[in-house]
Amino acid sequence: MSYDMLFSPVKIGNLEIKNRIVMNAAEMSLGQINGCPTERMIEYYEERAKGEVGLIIPGICRVNDKGAASTFTQLSMSSDRHIEPMREMVRRIHNCGAKLCIQLHHPGRQGYASSINTLPMIIPLTEKFPKLPNLLFKTTPVLLGLEQKKICFSLQAPSDCELSAHGATRIHAMSKKEVKALINDFIEAAVRCKKADVDAVELHATHGYILHQFLSPNTNKRTDKYGGSFENRLRFISEIITGIKEKCGKDYPLIVRLTADEMYAENGKPGKGYTLKEGVEIAKSLEKLGVDAIDVSSACYDNYNYWLEPTSFEPGWRAYLAKAVKEAVSIPVIAANFIRSPEQAERQLREGCQDMVGSARSFICDPHLAKKAKEGHPEDIRRCIGCLYCIESFINNAGVGQPGECALNMGVGCEKEYFNPPQDGNGRPVAVIGAGPAGLTAAVTLARRGFAVTVIEKGEKAGGQVIAAASGHLKDKLYWCIEDLMTEAKKLGVKFMFGTPADEETVRALSPYAIVLATGSVPVVPRSIKGADADNVFTPPDILLGRKKIEGKKVAVVGSGLTGLETAEYLALEGKEVFIIEAADSVAPKGWFQHTDDSLSRLEPLGVKIYTSTALSEIAADEITVTKNGKAEKISCDAVVLAVGVRPERSLLDAMQNITVNTVVAGDANKGGNIGKANHDAYRAAMSIK
Repeated sequence: MSYDMLFSPVKIGNLEIKNRIVMNAAEMSLGQINGCPTERMIEYYEERAKGEVGLIIPGICRVNDKGAASTFTQLSMSSDRHIEPMREMVRRIHNCGAKLCIQLHHPGRQGYASSINTLPMIIPLTEKFPKLPNLLFKTTPVLLGLEQKKICFSLQAPSDCELSAHGATRIHAMSKKEVKALINDFIEAAVRCKKADVDAVELHATHGYILHQFLSPNTNKRTDKYGGSFENRLRFISEIITGIKEKCGKDYPLIVRLTADEMYAENGKPGKGYTLKEGVEIAKSLEKLGVDAIDVSSACYDNYNYWLEPTSFEPGWRAYLAKAVKEAVSIPVIAANFIRSPEQAERQLREGCQDMVGSARSFICDPHLAKKAKEGHPEDIRRCIGCLYCIESFINNAGVGQPGECALNMGVGCEKEYFNPPQDGNGRPVAVIGAGPAGLTAAVTLARRGFAVTVIEKGEKAGGQVIAAASGHLKDKLYWCIEDLMTEAKKLGVKFMFGTPADEETVRALSPYAIVLATGSVPVVPRSIKGADADNVFTPPDILLGRKKIEGKKVAVVGSGLTGLETAEYLALEGKEVFIIEAADSVAPKGWFQHTDDSLSRLEPLGVKIYTSTALSEIAADEITVTKNGKAEKISCDAVVLAVGVRPERSLLDAMQNITVNTVVAGDANKGGNIGKANHDAYRAAMSIK
């Protein structure tokens, strides 16, 4: 397929961009406490510019240091001290052929109260004591604990309203003085961007942040001129836009990232917030105010999965939002639309859904996606599988001063080292045992270093546990990571031995200099549960891979982790009467909430019941015995699926160590986890071989 439209130039105002490809903003915490870019942040965006992205919009950029931040290491344009460091970042991005747009942001009710008034104090101290941030990040759990107890400052919001599902525990309605001050902060930040030679600015009016909060009747219940009617709710952003145009000039490109539909109806709450009809009217009003492009998005933190989709969503599912806006305005429309391939991008451009194709996660996963498409090698693209490891790792890492990560790209934040690995393999043979994601990642990493790699896999195809995971309902995209790793491995000359058990004789015949043991893990079957070895007891792979068939009607799934939820859905869709037993007090206590919400949204209509704080103690032929609140209870069922975790499979370790002391363990064979954790562990293991 040709990508003629995708690689055609486009203008936002007077700014010409070489193609229609946009890297949308996604915060990865790569900056400094003072809001200036670090070298690794610049290298991160440089790599995407080298990869032929036309317009780069870095992660959120705060407009003041006094109010709440979303992360201590985000960009800032709150002071003139930020101008020169930003100018250097612009210069480096321009040298790689891309344009740079800065996204101006304030979190409002979705910020961290612990950051209020903290940064103005911490920034000057950090300049004198560079190690001070380490102490700050060590206190993060304490500060967040105080926030949960409401021992904290209150965050700004347009009005008294419900708290965000993921945000502050205390908010206050902004005074008119605060409103005017924040309007001025946005305007002055834009002025500094222009002084720093930034090509354009984008106002972040989506995903439930302050600008979106003013637009939404759900969060803006003010009774003055900044609330109430449509025109009044628009006034806050209107005054910011007018001020930017007055101070920066009408020709300075201004984009608004807009929630076109708050998606409350899709989340079972019709009548709340605003829908696409009003979103289109907002877009039309923004055009009249002089905005040069609309970057269409949707939803907010209350409806996370409708703007930051998990694997189960279909690529392009929300293209109708962008198309509705595009049909109503004459300025360019940018939209992400869960873009996962250049074919999809080209198609949506040709169908008139949008004028420019945006994505954050696809370029986090593969910074060279556009270049590969342009050079005629789309098969080499490492596709984002929507596993949400980026946001999960960002949230978990931000509090300790570490950047977000990608499950499939171990080079995030260390591009120079990752894309220029040491060439020290010298053709030495390495055996990798296991062709799951960890084994393939190790094989690719070692091949890139110049080792001669052979992968031994007892199964007939690559994938390991991903084969079962991708067999779940709407989870087929998970297998993309295996397909893409296989493509890369084969092009690097990695050899494969499928259907081959990795016994000592087979491995020794390869005379390996080093061995990577990536044999994965196996489901746990607790011996403490009486009857766990009975014929009516199964594990998730038994079901998802079709290795065994449950004959009875009523099935108990034990364990509400992601695997348990997916197995329950699979069985319910087969017509089984399914219920879930969970010993913890909540569903999926260790899982990422978006995956849990996604699964539960489908399990409820299927009639799947979940019993929390309930422990399984015995399994019989037609019933199970559980304990809840210290009381034993019997529940009838025909079969039991144990989804209570996995344990590392290391039975070959001693034999491999007999062959070479250069034996390393990787992935789930080291410690059970998700695809991202397995791949990162495998990368570290492969890089440790010297």
